[in-house]
Amino acid sequence: MIRKQIKWLIDNMDPKYRRMQIFALCLCVFTCVLLLVNPALSRRLIDDVIMAQNPEPLLSILGIMLAVKLGREGLRYLMIILLETDSQNMIFNLRRRLYEKMQYNDMRFFDNNRTGDLMTRMSADLDWCRHFMSYIDFRIIDAVCTFLFSMIYLFTVNWKLTLMLTVITPALMLISKALRKRVRPRFVFMREKLSEMNTAAQENIAGNRVVKSFAREEYEKERFEQRNQAFMESHLQINKVWLTFFPMIEMLVNTIQLVTVFVGGLFIINGEITPGELAIFTGLSWAVSNPMRELGNLVNDLQRFSTSAAKVIELFYSKPEITDDEEAVHHDSVKGEIEFRNVAFSIEGKPILKNVSFHVPAGSTVAVMGPTGSGKTSLIHLLARFYDVTEGEVLVDGCDVRKWKLQELRGGIGTATQDVFLFSDTVEGNIAFGDQSLTLDEVRDFATRADAAEFIEHLPEGYDTIIGERGVGLSGGQRQRIALARAMAVRPGILVMDDTTSAVDSETEQYIQEQLRHLPFGCTRFIIAQRISSMRDADQILVVENGTITEHGTHEELLAEKGYYWQTYCLQYGVPAKEAM
Repeated sequence: MIRKQIKWLIDNMDPKYRRMQIFALCLCVFTCVLLLVNPALSRRLIDDVIMAQNPEPLLSILGIMLAVKLGREGLRYLMIILLETDSQNMIFNLRRRLYEKMQYNDMRFFDNNRTGDLMTRMSADLDWCRHFMSYIDFRIIDAVCTFLFSMIYLFTVNWKLTLMLTVITPALMLISKALRKRVRPRFVFMREKLSEMNTAAQENIAGNRVVKSFAREEYEKERFEQRNQAFMESHLQINKVWLTFFPMIEMLVNTIQLVTVFVGGLFIINGEITPGELAIFTGLSWAVSNPMRELGNLVNDLQRFSTSAAKVIELFYSKPEITDDEEAVHHDSVKGEIEFRNVAFSIEGKPILKNVSFHVPAGSTVAVMGPTGSGKTSLIHLLARFYDVTEGEVLVDGCDVRKWKLQELRGGIGTATQDVFLFSDTVEGNIAFGDQSLTLDEVRDFATRADAAEFIEHLPEGYDTIIGERGVGLSGGQRQRIALARAMAVRPGILVMDDTTSAVDSETEQYIQEQLRHLPFGCTRFIIAQRISSMRDADQILVVENGTITEHGTHEELLAEKGYYWQTYCLQYGVPAKEAM
């Protein structure tokens, strides 16, 4: 599994940086070879200079040893620079591609994935992928090559002493395998706790106004504390596992050094090795023992990398259910004709809409009313193909929306909802979000039609004023009017307004309704509202209850039916039922 994850990371590097990565790892192998030079020179220093009392080659040996040391460190420095450059390029490409993936994922994807979890994948999980390419991979190669090259060289010096050292290796391999099995599920658990903690923080920050409105700061503090505590405990569990194995690893590593000194001393006494050869063993004993000492840390890092990489790869290969059909038809624009034919819609088996049928001619106005949860907003979602129908058809300009190209369909639908989201940008940037080619005069025109021009002019820098995230600093009605101007600014064939004027006064609402009737471009207006005043002039009004259309007609026709619409009219206008009409 880890092998496939590593290959996937390498495949996502630019060819240039992939070659640099391979070159850097080759440098790592070469520096491991250089590691053997100085111990070999130490043998000459002891046997040929000190023991032989011959100072003549002393300076040349020391000079070579210094040059090898400096050269090795210089190459290691170059290697680290290359690895850092490569890993940063890789994470840059991956972050860009993951962000692009999320842009084109459908609504169901975001319904099923928490924001905090997605942010964790884009930050902490990606960083562990970068950490592998910049550090873990070269540490593994360094440890393996240092151990193998050292053992091979030691075998050429004295195979008996080297064989005694290798007896310890199988025990370390068994400990490593046991550690890997026990630590992996704990890293998966810790990764989930990190995601939950980030989600709690993200929800609290995004919903800070609600928290303060209900004075729930203490509750939120405790809720975050629980997730923070769970994340800390998951870390401690991993550390406890590691600390269980650490003493065994250290004992075996120290045994290598004891064997080297004790058995090596006996071999010198028996004349089997020279003092210089023993110096090679003592000089390289750390090269044998240190990789073993690092084994536990490398196993931990590998398992943590594998857990994070699995989450990144899962996001990378996530596929939207809503995509362009292979036989999608090209349309120059959306003219605005809408038709629902026997539409049924369910989410996870729960029915939302049942047998919905209606027809809206291009350029007309249709209004939708109904109790909360009756399925009104689902009509918009199906119209813009955020979801696909379970049964039936939704047609725009006589063509099933499943045969439209998503970019063309959604580009021809301007949407303004009650839950307004404005970006941390200028007022002008927010209004021109759907069409960056708009001039300032055009932006002002649409702001005027949405009755937003007056309050925008009084902002500190007018249309250049930076508004905070989600429109912080503006009232609910002001945010709604900017959102309406943004929806009109794309000159859509279908203008959808979902409770868009719920936060404005009646006078402003009347002005906006008048402006909508005289837009400089033709469009079909799809209005979802609870106010009778917002829909009484519509060409047709739909009443949706329990996912079905129970009333359909004009204002006068629905009043005559004396159903839900009539009851709502009586309540809003304070008209006794017997006097209605």
